[in-house]
Amino acid sequence: MVTLAVTSTHRLELRRDVSHRPASVRAFRWMRVVSAFVLSGSMLSTSLLSAQRVDSSATRVGTSAAPASRPWYERLSLRGYAQFRYNRLLETNDALVCSQCDRSIGDNGGFFLRRGRLILSGNVHPRVSIYVQPDYAADAAGALHYLQLRDAYADVALDAQRIHRVRIGQSKVPYGFENLQSSSNRIPLDRHDALNSALPNERDMGVLYYWAPRIAADRFRMLVDSGLKGSGDYGVLGVGLYNGQTANRPEANNSSHAVARLTYPWRLASGQIVEASVQAYTGRFVLPSVSSGVGVDPEYRDERTAVSFVWYAQPFGLVAEYTRGIGPQYVAATNRVESQPLAGGFVQAMYRWRRDGQVIQPFVRLHQYDGGKKVELDARHYEVHESEVGVEWLPNPAFELTIQYTSSDRLFEDAKSIGNRQRGRFLRLQAQINY
Repeated sequence: MVTLAVTSTHRLELRRDVSHRPASVRAFRWMRVVSAFVLSGSMLSTSLLSAQRVDSSATRVGTSAAPASRPWYERLSLRGYAQFRYNRLLETNDALVCSQCDRSIGDNGGFFLRRGRLILSGNVHPRVSIYVQPDYAADAAGALHYLQLRDAYADVALDAQRIHRVRIGQSKVPYGFENLQSSSNRIPLDRHDALNSALPNERDMGVLYYWAPRIAADRFRMLVDSGLKGSGDYGVLGVGLYNGQTANRPEANNSSHAVARLTYPWRLASGQIVEASVQAYTGRFVLPSVSSGVGVDPEYRDERTAVSFVWYAQPFGLVAEYTRGIGPQYVAATNRVESQPLAGGFVQAMYRWRRDGQVIQPFVRLHQYDGGKKVELDARHYEVHESEVGVEWLPNPAFELTIQYTSSDRLFEDAKSIGNRQRGRFLRLQAQINY
């Protein structure tokens, strides 16, 4: 009944806005309806069929079910990683900052623990697996190193082969390749603004359905385990409903967001793997913070579509993503937050060189974004043009060193900083420990 109620609410919303929406936006209706019915059927099946999958930031945990006689501590594993950074070398403008990227960039930045993750995962039943990931490098109220939840979910399989599964809890929302790719695998130090502004922290609370035939699931796993920087197993098809206010924030309205993603990793005759994806989401968003005197609406349309392409580094690689949509954005001319179009993306080239057990990967990335960032003050308006060049060195599986030179041109404005445009360059260092 909950699913039907949500579906009903979504249909009312679509009727209410239909006069203002283009035909491409109205196409989101199918996604809400399909998601609701798939999830209602999955809920009814959960008591009979349970699952086993987990990602490595989203790879399946295992290929065989753990015997029920094994004690719990033999069915769960503990692993993680930590990233230690310094961003101030060769800096030309200390007023250039990026809170979405790294809070230690710019004025008063110093040595910084960007991420500190502990991952508890495993099979608690032949068809049920869990994944819990806190971050001990989170900041709050101006202080650092708070323990904050990132992931906490269970995968419930609907068949013995684990082709169909339902994910319940707080997890990554299947929107964008780089959003789904673990930060421990990504070569550039931060995610690009365009797709990550849709889902800061990449996660939310909800229920998702994933479908992945065995051949695709095996390739998703191989792309992570082999060091080819895959995103993990988020299915060939992923659909679902989630709150929409982003991770670790309470729901703020009476409607859910809906998301759908379709992807496939093809293996060419040469052995080269190529992955292409399309994805979209839709919902209504409530602004979390607004300056005094700024005009706002109770909630805003929050809708995007995106395409992704990955030519995995064997040894040359290419990654590209592009998104378009509509969302809340500060407009200086009216001193209001209004629903505005947004667009942006990136292209990245890299080369994977292996020798004597070491891996060296030089890379270059260009990205741009023009739009709002909904979770920031007044849904700040951004215009971003940025280039990055660097190299990642893995002397052994437990240690990685990344050096990245960034050239950035950013306009970011809210009611307190209209016309704030900053340009600059700086050299960044990161040491990553895997354990």
